[in-house]
Amino acid sequence: MKLKLLMCVLFSASLGLQAQEYFPKNDAVKADVNTNYTVLKNARIHVDPSTVIENGMLAVQNGKITAVGKSVNVPKNSVVVDLKGKEVYPSFIDLFTHFGIEKPKSNGGSPFSGNPQYDASREGYYWNDHIRPETNAVENFKYDAKAAESLRKLGFGVVNTHSPDGIVRGTGMLVTLNSEGTEGDRILDEESAQYFSWEKSAKSKQMYPTSIMGAMALLRQTYLDADWYSKGKVDNKDLSLEAFNANKNLLQIFKTDNLLDELRADKVGDEFNVQYVILGSGKEFERLDAIKNTGATIIVPLNFPEPFDLEDPYLASYATLGDMKEWNQAPANLKKMSEKGIPFVLTSWEAEKNFKENLAKAIAYGLDKKTALAALTTTPAKLIGQENKLGTLKEGAWANFLITSGDVFNKETTIYENWVQGKKSVIEDMSVVNLNGTYDVKLAGDTYKMKISGEPSKPKAEVNLDNKKIGSKVTYSNDWLNVLLSSPDTTKTAYTRLVAKVSAPAETLEGKAILPDGSETSFTANRTEAAEKKKDEKKKDVETHEVLPVTYPNMAFGFKSLPKQQDMLFKNATVWTNEEQGILENADVLVKNGKIAKVGKNLNAGNALVIDATGKHLTTGIIDEHSHLAASAVNEAGHNSSAEVQMEDVVDPDDIGVYRNLAGGVTTMQLLHGSANPIGGQSAILKMKWGENPEDMLFDNSPKFIKFALGENVKQANRSSNSRFPQTRMGVEQVFVDYFIRAQEYQKLKNSGKPYRKDIEMETLVEILNGERNITAHSYVQSEINMLMKVAERFGFNINTFTHILEGYKVADKMVEHGAGGSTFSDWWAYKYEVKDAIPQNAAIMHNAGVTVAINSDDAEMSRRLNQEAAKSVKYGDISEEEAWKFVTLNPAKLLHIDDRVGSIKEGKDADLVLWDAHPLSVYAKPEKTIIEGKVYFDLERDQQLRKEVEEQKNLLTTQMLKEKNNGLKTQPVKDSKKEEMHCDTL
Repeated sequence: MKLKLLMCVLFSASLGLQAQEYFPKNDAVKADVNTNYTVLKNARIHVDPSTVIENGMLAVQNGKITAVGKSVNVPKNSVVVDLKGKEVYPSFIDLFTHFGIEKPKSNGGSPFSGNPQYDASREGYYWNDHIRPETNAVENFKYDAKAAESLRKLGFGVVNTHSPDGIVRGTGMLVTLNSEGTEGDRILDEESAQYFSWEKSAKSKQMYPTSIMGAMALLRQTYLDADWYSKGKVDNKDLSLEAFNANKNLLQIFKTDNLLDELRADKVGDEFNVQYVILGSGKEFERLDAIKNTGATIIVPLNFPEPFDLEDPYLASYATLGDMKEWNQAPANLKKMSEKGIPFVLTSWEAEKNFKENLAKAIAYGLDKKTALAALTTTPAKLIGQENKLGTLKEGAWANFLITSGDVFNKETTIYENWVQGKKSVIEDMSVVNLNGTYDVKLAGDTYKMKISGEPSKPKAEVNLDNKKIGSKVTYSNDWLNVLLSSPDTTKTAYTRLVAKVSAPAETLEGKAILPDGSETSFTANRTEAAEKKKDEKKKDVETHEVLPVTYPNMAFGFKSLPKQQDMLFKNATVWTNEEQGILENADVLVKNGKIAKVGKNLNAGNALVIDATGKHLTTGIIDEHSHLAASAVNEAGHNSSAEVQMEDVVDPDDIGVYRNLAGGVTTMQLLHGSANPIGGQSAILKMKWGENPEDMLFDNSPKFIKFALGENVKQANRSSNSRFPQTRMGVEQVFVDYFIRAQEYQKLKNSGKPYRKDIEMETLVEILNGERNITAHSYVQSEINMLMKVAERFGFNINTFTHILEGYKVADKMVEHGAGGSTFSDWWAYKYEVKDAIPQNAAIMHNAGVTVAINSDDAEMSRRLNQEAAKSVKYGDISEEEAWKFVTLNPAKLLHIDDRVGSIKEGKDADLVLWDAHPLSVYAKPEKTIIEGKVYFDLERDQQLRKEVEEQKNLLTTQMLKEKNNGLKTQPVKDSKKEEMHCDTL
């Protein structure tokens, strides 16, 4: 198939270059070559988005435009078409389709079930089945006449198509949609772009990757391996990497499914100096600055959400403000992108059904028509390197154009014809005269009332005689109108047949009538009333509604504008310093430039905001050493080591848990990989900067950490069937030993000065060997805790923190000797077998033995109540209140090696502070303000006001949606958008 298509392409190109026939003819006479011209005149011609010719002319021959202008020479052998009152536009271009290529079907089942596949299924290709750059769309292409017709009706003449399968999907092809010709004629470029996505191949059940962060790590490694392969240092032949390198100079198009994935794609691209064109989400308006900073052109689907059906008040209560705002704001997305200067093109991808309607809606919401036309013509043409041949109506370009009844962006405009490569496709016959209206029909001494309605080419008739309805049937074809009338006498079966030749403007129709008895007579029909407009045509402008302002994040409790850093002075507070001063009564704390400037009494405020803290408690922010909050994924479970994945890749700043944690006084947390495998992924230390972009939540210049895990989860004790190693506790130990031996060998080669293949996973493990990356180890049972310390000591490094460590009280002395800290639960036990020996005195016993102890959450609900979890050590372990408070502040800061910046109220440290209305260890205490680096991210008074605003906005949006439903628009059921809470074992 591929050879056949390529030959067609070469033959077609040869015809263009040689301008001579070379196919042999089994005929005595040379075949005629059509040298006629088609000349369109008296049209309003949109040469490009900025150039319009009034009453212009356009000449076409052999699929190309030969002339365009106010007046052009008309060759003798020309077919001239008068387009008076009509307009001509370049046909549209769609850069993201899989037109003509069948979407691969999944081989079914979860990759975790049965006998999971861990290795590649193909020989001679890359080690991962989901990297498929060798795939060529041309090999699988088959022209789809039905799909082409559908796209032509929307105005498209050319599409870029590809195989929608895998993370690296291979090359796409640029193909025209003309209904005539061969596949070779239609293919403009058989290798037009290379396509990417974050989705695995449906053709393979290979486990890795199982997460978005795994997909990102895999793509990074692919770039590194391709570079290594290009240097000729590899003995084996890899067809995938050869193709990947061959495709690197093509346009790179990346499919994403949501706004955060757009930013993630750009992040990987930036690391390897690749500028992707990104298929977007339509939600770019929520983070315009971040999208602008990508530098990417965004392919935007015109697929707006439908309003919710909110008639049932009970179901309506489940609709989130974020989802409701998305419906309200999405139509204005393109306007906002244009105002921000973000380049974009439009696609019909998953939006064919409502494409024209939504395009008109986007324009009604402020999208400039010139910008819209550019996004469908010149901009995609330039991206694909076809700006001289596509997207414009100039001499030498392909004759790809639309003939319309008027402004192509008006909802009521008709597209009559779509010409592609000079071949006409009729969408609506523009010669058809619109007969709609009411007529007086004079026939055989009677006057009938005939009302014609419907589509011009498929009219319907309603006929009355003396206010009595008469049965009728009407047909209209090739300028001939035929009407069949039943007899007014319903007791008789008899028909009168009318026939008339129609010509514009059809105010009067004259023709022949054949009466029931077979005799002939004449009739006349005079139009007395113009056609009634349909309900949706009565108002030409698309109805719009008030668009709510975007907040950060764009959901309940979001900021209208992000918090600004401000100087402030807290007066007369009970200050928990976590320093030698201990707890200070009636003290002041001055904050300047995001730092703690001074701690004392009777401080001078200067220009700082003064906050009366009399009777209140001021503390440093709570730090959660172990959290899975604000993550789009937790586990990369495809391998028994995933040291190459990065949790900072999957930070989700829109997680409502961030706001709830601020309301609980949490300012910093360690976002950890889960416990699906012995060697997990790299951690991210975050500050709870609600509303910021993902990268702005990362703790600046934070120490490096990684998650290890022991116990039931990693040996897959709770899975019914799985073949991945390890499946025993001794197997878990062997994983660590094997990987660190490999890491030593890798480091030795790297240090030798010899060429080596950069391996992200090994690079991470080498950092551990060199003391550059710290380990937080998920642990429970003393035997495994001892085992991991011994493995670490064998390879010359320490375990930084044992997290959970519910049997820490049994090995506290050994932990002190090793130098390990402990981050534990306060009183969790009995939720699985390996915690049956847990006791609530665990934290106190470890602390008293000299271990640096923290209380962590590992739970989105518990994390916002860590002050209460710390208090349990006072109850169960007789720990002092000050020391217990350090369990959730200074001690986790020490474990994370950030205590030089946070964890106590000390001059020079970050102003991460919480003002409590009561003793912070009390179950009744509530934060009044939570401050990060001098910015107020939570304020209790603001929270109360926001609750009212949320209800007001939901009521406004409910009214808008009910109005839409009453106007007959389609609605969707209310959806449950509650985010899944991530835990260690979430897959």
